[in-house]
Order: sequence, then C-alpha cells, then structure tokens
Amino acid sequence: MGRTMWGYAAAGMMLATGAPLYAQDAAPRPGPVLAAADLRDGTDLSGPWHYSIDPFRSGISGFHGGMPDSGQQRWKDVDVRAEMAKDSRVLYEFDLPHSPLTSLPSSWLTQAPELRHYDGLMWYQRTFTAPAVRKGRYFLRFGAANYATIVYLNGKPVGKHEGGFTPFAFDVTGLLRDGQNQVTVGVDSQATEATVPPPVTDWENYGGITRPVRLIQTPDTYVDDAWVRLTRDGKMAVDVHLDGPQAANQPVRLRIAELGLDRAGITDAKGDWRATMAAPRALVRWSPGRPRLYDVAVTAGEDQWHDRIGFRTIERRGADILLNGKPIFLRGISMHEEELGVDPTRAMTPAASRALLSEIKDGLHGNFVRLAHYPHSDVTVRLADELGLIVWSEVPVYWRVAWSNPDTLNRARTMLAENILRDRNRASIAIWSVANETPVTDARNVFLRTLVGDVRRLDDTRLVSAALLVERGEGADHPVMTLADPLADALDVMAINTYNGWYTQDRLTDLARSEWRVPADKPLIFSEFGADARAGFHDPANKQKFSEEFQADYYRATLGMADHVPTLRGMSPWILKDFRSPRRQNPDFQQGWNRKGLISETGQRKEAFGVLSDYYGTKAGQR
Repeated sequence: MGRTMWGYAAAGMMLATGAPLYAQDAAPRPGPVLAAADLRDGTDLSGPWHYSIDPFRSGISGFHGGMPDSGQQRWKDVDVRAEMAKDSRVLYEFDLPHSPLTSLPSSWLTQAPELRHYDGLMWYQRTFTAPAVRKGRYFLRFGAANYATIVYLNGKPVGKHEGGFTPFAFDVTGLLRDGQNQVTVGVDSQATEATVPPPVTDWENYGGITRPVRLIQTPDTYVDDAWVRLTRDGKMAVDVHLDGPQAANQPVRLRIAELGLDRAGITDAKGDWRATMAAPRALVRWSPGRPRLYDVAVTAGEDQWHDRIGFRTIERRGADILLNGKPIFLRGISMHEEELGVDPTRAMTPAASRALLSEIKDGLHGNFVRLAHYPHSDVTVRLADELGLIVWSEVPVYWRVAWSNPDTLNRARTMLAENILRDRNRASIAIWSVANETPVTDARNVFLRTLVGDVRRLDDTRLVSAALLVERGEGADHPVMTLADPLADALDVMAINTYNGWYTQDRLTDLARSEWRVPADKPLIFSEFGADARAGFHDPANKQKFSEEFQADYYRATLGMADHVPTLRGMSPWILKDFRSPRRQNPDFQQGWNRKGLISETGQRKEAFGVLSDYYGTKAGQR
C-alpha cells in the first residue's frame, strides 16, 4: 500500500485531514468534524454494495506507476456493457454494477471463503437517490474503513483518508446530481512499516467498510463541533465551532431544557464560541451507579445540533483516581471490537455491543472497560454512556511503530485527534491512551510525548495513559517488577501489561510474592493480564495450560498478587471474549483464535469468569 496506494493524486482531490501535518505545537484539527454525526439527519447508505478485488491495485496506478488506463478506472460513471457492445475498440476490465453484492458495514473477510485471508485493495460501489429538493450542504460520512480509503462520486474524485478506526467526511454538495448518484470507494487493508498500526499485531485485520456510511445534510452554515462538559472545578463549559459562510459573528445558544440552562453568545471571526458558567444546581452527575444523560442542544442560525451527554469530573490526586471528587477502583476488562459468533465480521450493531458490555456490567460486576487496541465504534461508547461503564480509549500505536518516520507520527496524531473530537462528549471516557507495549527508545519517547501533548491540548478534562512494559529482575526468592519507562512522568495513570505465570516461568504459587517497584504518587492499572483456555477443555488433575482450570488458577494467583500492590487503582484483564488472531495457530487449542477470553467466541463462560466476577463483586462493596 503506502506509496502505491497514494501514488495517484487525482486533480481536485481533498484530504479529509486537511493540510499535511508536522511535529508542531498545535494539535491536529481534522475536518470536517461533524460531531454527533450519528444523530444528524441524513440517508443511511448501509445495505447492499457491489464489490471487486484489486490485488495489484490496478485501479490506483498503471503498470509503470502512472495513471491507470481507462479500462481499470473503477470509479468511472459508465455503463460498461453498453459501451463495449456499442464499440468493439472499447475495453473495460471491471464492471462493478454487475459484480457480486455484499452488505455493509462489514469486513470482506466473511463475505466469501476466498476472501477469508485477503489483504489488499477492494472496490465498493452502489447508487443512491439524492433528495429531490436540496438545500444547504451534503457530506459523505464514513464511521470507519480499514485502512486507506479513496472515494469518488459520479466519477469525480472526492477525497482520501488513512486510518482504520476513526471517522471521516467529505463535502459532496457540488458533486450531487438529481436522481441516481454513484459512489465508488476503494479500501486498502494492507499495512506497511509506516502505517498505524504496523503489519505485526495480535488481532485480525478486518479489511473493508466496517462502520456505517451516511449522506448527511446540514444548513450552509452549521455546527461542526460542540463540546459541552464539566471542568475540573465543577463549572459548565462549552466550545462551539461553526463552519460555513455565516460562521463569523453568528448568534449561538446552548440549551439543556431539563436543567433550565439557556446561555446565548456570539461566535468570533473564526466561527468559535467559548463560555463557562455555573453548573445548574439540579444537575445529577454521571457515574456507573447512576449513568444520567441529558439532551443538549446548540442552535446557530438554521442549524440545531443535539447530543445526549452526561456530566462528571475525572482527575488524579496522588495515587487515587477521583470520579466526581471521590476515589474509585476501576473493575474492568479489555475488549476487542468483535461481535459474538463463530464468524465475526466487526459489525458492531447496538445489539452486538450490548451483548458484550452487559457481560462486563452485569456478569462481572464491572464498572470499566478498556477498548483495545484502537478506537471502537461510536455505538459502543454511546452504550457505555448509557450502561454506566468507564472507558479507556486508545489509538493503535502498537509494538513496532516507525518511531523515526515523520509521516507515521502525522498519521498517529491525526488518528488521535479524530478519536478525541468524535468522543469528547462521552461521559464514559475517562482515559485517553497513546500506546500499547512499545519498546523504549529516544525516538519513541519523542513520538509518544508529542501524542500526550496533543491529548492535553485537545481535552484537558480527562486522564492520559499508555500500556507500558516493565523490567523483570529476581529478588532473593521472588520476581521484582520495575517500571523504569521514561514516559511515566508524562502520564496521569501508570498502566502495565503483566503476564507472569503465562509467558514467564513463574509458578502461580509464587506470584503473590512479586515485588512491584512503581511510582508511589500515581495510580496504577494492570492494563492486561491473562491466560488462554479453550472453553470446555478440562484438566483438573494436571491443570495444564489451555485448560479452564489453569486459567482459573492463574486468575486467583494474579488477583492475589494485585492485592499486594498499594497503588493499584484498577485493572482490565486480557480479555472479555476469545478473538480472532492469525498468529495463534496451536491446532488443539487456538485454531486462529486468541483464547484468553473469559467467554468463548460464542459467549460460553469459562471457569475464570466466575473467579473475576466474585472478586469484583467483593470489590464493589469496598470502594
């Protein structure tokens, strides 16, 4: 992918992320933001799309790297059969309107057996009817497409985007036509050493359009971004940004009818309005025990923006995490974006998300979920708001990132900004994470400190973390785990992935004596620990690895170890559900699945599920 995918830059094409980004003081501001886009009026383009593989990317460039020849230009707005029947000199080597159909959003991996391990470029196409009477502006908005995307409308280039888990949108007002419109999308799933994430991961690469596509309508001047929240000192704050010809000096109004809040203002020359006010006395703060949400509206000219928002504060004081000013222990687990079933396709419907999050909230007595290792669907974070689950949200800066590559840094910064700008109004999100299991180098430190700086500039109301590695040594009769990562001083919350007793030679009976040398003045989260077990495999006598008995004993031993760490303020074991991972190929136990789930891929609870549920049930009465 990389240079090949983007070697062809069509005339008039716009980058969804704006101008090129470089290491700079200002955090990236991708646009259009279209905050709360899922609640905007529009046309849902989910459903049947034609698809066609392009493994050699011939629709992107020709044999010698230039413009693809006419017969390979998948986006052309032509009737291929009619053109070829009319003139024997005409040659087309595609015909998307007559290619097979798939239903989106979904990964192509589950569309046909021959696509199960396809990793490359796929073309999608469908038609839709534009509104007969059009007024204002129209945007094509993608919830996510993995990984690099190029979009055409009616044969004209619209734009491109890189990143598999964050939203992007293009203004297509001038390209719409009366009646039928043809939209063509190329999605390339292949990772390179310069992408985020890089090629080597421990999860399935679900290529394709994996979240909804919508045609969204707004007035000519509209509310592109609105952020309404409580500040750390308990005041209500609002930031609004208008986009359009009447954005400057425009009257705006914030209303929360149920709280009797009605505040007016005027945007500045850039279309921005910021205000701070006393929080209404009737406000009920959001918490896991009482996840209160309010209908919030911002009016500007012809546009009325709205969202469902909860209000709370999250902060660190010494080694404590404070929710609404009170210490809280985060009883959680990690989760991949993969629905229950034997053939998941990363189609996170509300029902699919609820099935997983309910296992955490109700089954495990949890109040916390780590959404790993990338931004999850807005369906999931909205449901976390509703159910009362605190969220750790992260970007896929993972393992072997190209730390010294400025383009890779730009990609990571843009993904982080897209994630934060989409979800700043979600009360559930308490922690932004900038990385997972990254080896310490000078280049890596600069890279991650840049991301931490971006988080603090884009959102000063939440905590910043990263899942770090530790150094292992030996004491007289016990392992010594030392957090010596120089990034630690830039973070609010320390987080460590630990697998003592699974990936180490430690006996489970020795874990309780483990010594943890970590900063004493910051909260610590065990962001990962776990052991594989194949659901239904029992070995009560030997308790070998991959048995339910070993996994249960591993949890008992690790939880006992956790009880001896004085600064531990939460945990998110690895992982809620078994998930697809091509690197895991033990034919007896894995078969392409990471089996560290506490439930199987179909939802069968393993013995360790009860161990963690009992532990959290006890914890729930303590903090």
